[in-house]
Amino acid sequence: MAKRLISADTSDVMQMNGAELKQSIKASEGRVIVSENVVVHEAIDGLTTSELAAAFGADLILLNALDVLNPVILGLYPGEETLATAKPHHDKKSIRRLQELVGRPIGVNLEPVDPDAKMAEDRLEIPKGRRASAETLKEAEQLGLNFIVLTGNPGTGVTNAQIAENVAIAKENFSGMVIAGKMHGAGVDESVVSKEAAAEFLDAGADVLLVPAIGTVPGLDEAELKGIVELAHSRNGLVMSTIGTSQEGSGSGFLENIAIRNKICGVDIQHIGDAAWGIQSPFENIYPLSKAIRGERHTIQRMARSINR
Repeated sequence: MAKRLISADTSDVMQMNGAELKQSIKASEGRVIVSENVVVHEAIDGLTTSELAAAFGADLILLNALDVLNPVILGLYPGEETLATAKPHHDKKSIRRLQELVGRPIGVNLEPVDPDAKMAEDRLEIPKGRRASAETLKEAEQLGLNFIVLTGNPGTGVTNAQIAENVAIAKENFSGMVIAGKMHGAGVDESVVSKEAAAEFLDAGADVLLVPAIGTVPGLDEAELKGIVELAHSRNGLVMSTIGTSQEGSGSGFLENIAIRNKICGVDIQHIGDAAWGIQSPFENIYPLSKAIRGERHTIQRMARSINR
């Protein structure tokens, strides 16, 4: 039986497969935090954005804007702190190096872009290495990522139907944990979340349903979120609520309120996005979110626990 993630040492985490990671999250009873970080923005003093997030208490690190076919992570290697100096590393060692630096499970966003999507805004074109496909999912496996998130950044044209299709592809090509759903519209003229779409993701094999956090998209209320949580839990799935609407920078009072409301609804993981500084703002958002859902004791021990344990 896996140790609960909020109490796990790095040596425990690095040995977990996808099923064990999922169980360790379930055992943590709604107290797990995912920090999403843009890998192609400079952090501070030559660090990666992931190291900052881990320092302030994130349990899992989600990489945004990582091209898995040409992996560039600013600050990961000496002398590669800027886009002008960084270069892709094709030796399959980048993610292992990042795991060793932060001592956390590492995941990546891969976007199930639908070329035929009815758009509500101008489409943003993204590289092949950021799109979900059999090729990129196999590459995620080779890179040693612990989980993937099938979702969409603003304007990319990701649809729920395309997410469901790529969940099935992911289960065939990737052994880690698979998370699926939309944080916001991703530029598409369709419902962001629905019980029908959630059921399709579970049918396809998703381990975790991704849903917007209460208070982040118009119209999603506690009753609807509770229904999706009950559906997921009845089928051995988990639920991750997400703050991906720039409200990461709305202040500690808002984040504490969001955290408690979503915990009441029964979500298993709470995600904090990357838009507060354009990359992340660990002290102003991760810390109050963490303290709200798990108290000062677990917040401090996660921040202080050495990655050498």
